[in-house]
Amino acid sequence: VQLQASGGGLVQAGGSLRLSCAASGGTFSRYGMGWFRQVPGKEREFVAAISGSGGSTVYAESVKGRFTISRDNAKNTVYLQMNSLKPEDTAVYYCGSITRGSWSSSSSYDAWGQGTQLTVSS
Repeated sequence: VQLQASGGGLVQAGGSLRLSCAASGGTFSRYGMGWFRQVPGKEREFVAAISGSGGSTVYAESVKGRFTISRDNAKNTVYLQMNSLKPEDTAVYYCGSITRGSWSSSSSYDAWGQGTQLTVSS
């Protein structure tokens, strides 16, 4: 599967943004999907994940209640709605696909998108 993330940008603290990740080349509903983020000098950090059907989701504590992951299997796309953004949310955001393993571990993911930059100004 090939993944392409988009939707990043510059937003003020307290604002909202929605990231998208379009998939091609596979049966999208068979894959769990996750969002991770990374800042320079740090490891890729888990943000949220969703099952192939969309019926199960999991979030990092740092984004719980502010971010929502969803998917549209008819459009082969997964979304990350981000509300109440904070400067510490600034990072490059990556989407990944997973078939087995721990959703919160980046090493479990089989494919990654190219990343999209989110910058939250204070």
